[in-house]
Amino acid sequence: RKARQTTTHYMMKVLRALTVACFALAGMLCLTGNLHISRNQNLQMAPVMSRVSSRATSGLCARKVPAFQGRLQDKSDLCPILNCRSPYVQSQCGNTCQTSVALQAAKRPVRVHASMPSVSSTGDYDYDVLIIGCGVGGHGAALHAVQQGMKVGVIGGHDVGGTCVNRGCVPSKALLAAAGELHKLKSADHLGALGISTNGVSFDRQKIADHAANLATTIKGNLRRSLEAIGVDVIQGKGKLMDRNTVEIGLPGRLDISGSVTAKNIIIATGSVPAVPPGIQIDDQRVFTSDKALKLESLPEWIAIIGSGYIGLEFADVYTALGVQVTLIEALPNLMPGFDAEIRRLAQRVLVDGRKSVDYHTNVFATKVSPTTFGGVEVELTDASTGEKKDLLEVDAVMVATGRRPYTEGLGLTNVNVDLLRGGFIPVNEKMQVIDAKGEVMDNVYAIGDANGKYMLAHAASAQGISAIENMSGRENVVNHRHVPAACFTHPEISFVGVDEEIARKEAEEGGYADKIGVAKVSFKGNSKALAMKEPDGLAKMIYRKDSGEILGMHIMGLHSADLIHEASNAMSSGQTLYDLRMMVHAHPTVAEVLDELFKHAQLEHVTKPESETMAIPAYV
Repeated sequence: RKARQTTTHYMMKVLRALTVACFALAGMLCLTGNLHISRNQNLQMAPVMSRVSSRATSGLCARKVPAFQGRLQDKSDLCPILNCRSPYVQSQCGNTCQTSVALQAAKRPVRVHASMPSVSSTGDYDYDVLIIGCGVGGHGAALHAVQQGMKVGVIGGHDVGGTCVNRGCVPSKALLAAAGELHKLKSADHLGALGISTNGVSFDRQKIADHAANLATTIKGNLRRSLEAIGVDVIQGKGKLMDRNTVEIGLPGRLDISGSVTAKNIIIATGSVPAVPPGIQIDDQRVFTSDKALKLESLPEWIAIIGSGYIGLEFADVYTALGVQVTLIEALPNLMPGFDAEIRRLAQRVLVDGRKSVDYHTNVFATKVSPTTFGGVEVELTDASTGEKKDLLEVDAVMVATGRRPYTEGLGLTNVNVDLLRGGFIPVNEKMQVIDAKGEVMDNVYAIGDANGKYMLAHAASAQGISAIENMSGRENVVNHRHVPAACFTHPEISFVGVDEEIARKEAEEGGYADKIGVAKVSFKGNSKALAMKEPDGLAKMIYRKDSGEILGMHIMGLHSADLIHEASNAMSSGQTLYDLRMMVHAHPTVAEVLDELFKHAQLEHVTKPESETMAIPAYV
């Protein structure tokens, strides 16, 4: 009995100790509250979303906790514990607390790439580099900056991942993956040639839409975690430039997200939004952009797609696979502007003329788009040459795919004396440094990706971001945009890098080397792997110099062309010529042998690589 009493006595002591500890923790949580920064205080922001749920702590904070009453003689002593996030502590300790935060920031460990020296020298700034925007471009810049030993903050806007992850490249590929399978399953000729027969094909629209949404969510989470894992501060909110080193943080409708941060260097990576021509009113029901189309909330019987570039073609591929009648409307004389003429003709034969559910109108403007009272949409077509009304279509829905415009609203560019270019783009030099209204270069403010309009592709933005970090690290770097590949993920895919034949011959004529231009072509119909898969529609085309062996452009339409193009783009970037590439070995049987054959088809002037005959390819910077 005595032993039991002793045990009970000690258990009571332990319980009392735990109770005191709980009250102490509750007091700290009460002081901490949600992660918040007062607008009139210039503090470093870590992720604004609190790790402690305000719902869970609201009851504790309502109590008077005796353990903390009368004990806070010097509130700044709590800074190292609370990380100075509590509005109460901030109000009590003032500058002392801010000093403490600065000391903490300076002591925060930063992972440095083993082969790279640290260049971190924040001084009086919160960050070495602050990136406004967390899409593919901002993400690439942040990763590279950390490798250089920089302290990095990223302002994520409404959602980490930007346009590509949330409303562009990533979810569209999920829809296209489903579309590709349906195109195959619906083709009796294709399946029959493989000895396969089906008794009809069906699909679940909602599950396809869910796949796209889930993929975007997964990639967004992966992207955020990849940044936080290496010590990057991901800040929720939108950034506004106050001066060349200060950015104000806020988010419409969120009073708890406010404050400002400072940085030695700033990168603007705010991306773009869909561009909508005059006369078209978006209602997100019957008239919408790709942002809404990606949700795949419904399938109209007949849809008009205004624009036949990458976005229009890919969605035409998706909608036709899902049984929707598609009409493409293009303002220029030909579909697929920007593609090599020969590749364009083949693509039109396979992707448009070869599908009964697709028709098109070219050289016309959709000057008026009006939802009708009967649930349809009227589209007025005007001749692009004469301006005369040419036709009136009535369809079930209209998707606007006329390109994108830079998103710079609320960025505060006037505060740093920057005037936007035509189209709303931010002016930059070849190093991605912003140019102000006086024509002077701002050596610590950069703009990358769609915001500068040099090449509106996600991976181009990433390349520009890495280049910007290199330049601010003192290593001069310029992106040659002619070496950046592009791809359209239709079925089959289309890809290219460099210039097309028309531009190559024009530049050669002007440069005095017209007789040095060579063109090689290889059809997929002779490739063993493509024939085995019964997907022989395709062509690879290469424009090159006969003397130096340099590749000026590569254009591919066919199976896996979006993957194949990198062999050419990487060769161009690394300075490899056809003298080098024609000696490379490709596995057999693979689709990559199309390029192997293409390299060997080149008619070069020399047997071996000349040492002196080289040419500097003009760079689109």
